[in-house]
Amino acid sequence: MKILVSGATGLVGSVLLEQAIAQGHEIHYLTTRKNQLDTISGAKGFYWNPKKNEIDFKCFEGVEVLIHLAGASISQRWTTKNKKEILDSRVDGTNLLVNTLKQLHGNHQLEQVVAASAIGIYPSSFSTVYTEDYTPQSNSFLEEVVIAWEKAEDGFARLGIKLCKLRIGLVLTAKGGVLGPLKIPNWFGLGAAFGNGQQTQSWIHVDDLVTLSLQASTEQWEGIFNAVSPQPVSQKEFTRTLAKAMRRPYFMPSLPQLPIRLVMGEMSTLVFNSQNVSAAKVLQKGFKYQYPDLFPAIKSLL
Repeated sequence: MKILVSGATGLVGSVLLEQAIAQGHEIHYLTTRKNQLDTISGAKGFYWNPKKNEIDFKCFEGVEVLIHLAGASISQRWTTKNKKEILDSRVDGTNLLVNTLKQLHGNHQLEQVVAASAIGIYPSSFSTVYTEDYTPQSNSFLEEVVIAWEKAEDGFARLGIKLCKLRIGLVLTAKGGVLGPLKIPNWFGLGAAFGNGQQTQSWIHVDDLVTLSLQASTEQWEGIFNAVSPQPVSQKEFTRTLAKAMRRPYFMPSLPQLPIRLVMGEMSTLVFNSQNVSAAKVLQKGFKYQYPDLFPAIKSLL
C-alpha cells in the first residue's frame, strides 16, 4: 500500500513512518522544510507550505491512503499569535490537501483518509463519559479548534473519499509529549497532581496510536473514533503511576489551581480539564491494544 503522511517528522508521525516502512508500505511524506526531503530512509519527501498555499502535486502519485497528522503543538503559550497558528496549521493544511485533490479532477488513486482530531472537542466534565455520538459545541478555544479542524476534514468525504477521524487523547511518547515535562519534577521526587487531581485523563501509547492508524487505513474505517486507551485514569493516579514507574517517591500535595492559572493563563485548561472518553467503538472494531494499562505503558517509554 502506498501511503502519504503529513506531520511525518512529529512525535507521532516519526513513529508511524518507522512502523509503516517496517510493514512494507511505500511511503510519501510532506514536509515544510526543503532540507528534509531526502532525510527519511525508505520514504520519499515532498515539499508543502500551507501558509503560502503551496504543495507538490506529485505527492499524491499512486497514493491510496492519506494519514493526515499535521498541526502545530498546543503545548505552547496561548498568545493571540500562537492561537492563530494552532488553528490555521490544522485548517489551512487540511484545506490545501482537499483543494489539491479537487484540482486533480479525479486523477488520483486516493481511497482512504485517516485524519487526526482530538478529544479537546469534548468539554470538561467530572461525570460524563464521552462517546463519538456527542454533538460538539464551541464553548472554549480547544473546542473551537477541533470543530473547525473536523469541518475542514469533511472536505475529503465530499470528494467521495472514505474518511476516518481519530479523536486522539494524551499521547505518551519516549521523546517529549505529555511525559516530557512531567518526568522532570518526578526525578527529584516532587511529582504532584494539579488542582484536586480528580480530573480524568484519557491517554494512549504512541505505539497503539500508530497501529490504530494503520489498521484504520488497511481496513478502510469510516466515521469518528476515539483514539484513547480503554483505561482512563485520574490526574492524581497518572502522576502517582509515573512516580512508581520511575521508582521515585510520591508524597507531594496537589498544586493549587490559582497560581497555575495565573502562570499558564487560558492554557491551564490543558491540566485542569476532565475528559473521560470511551474507547468502546475502537474495541468493537476488534482493535487489540498493546498497552491498555498505564503502568506498563509508561514503563515501556522510560
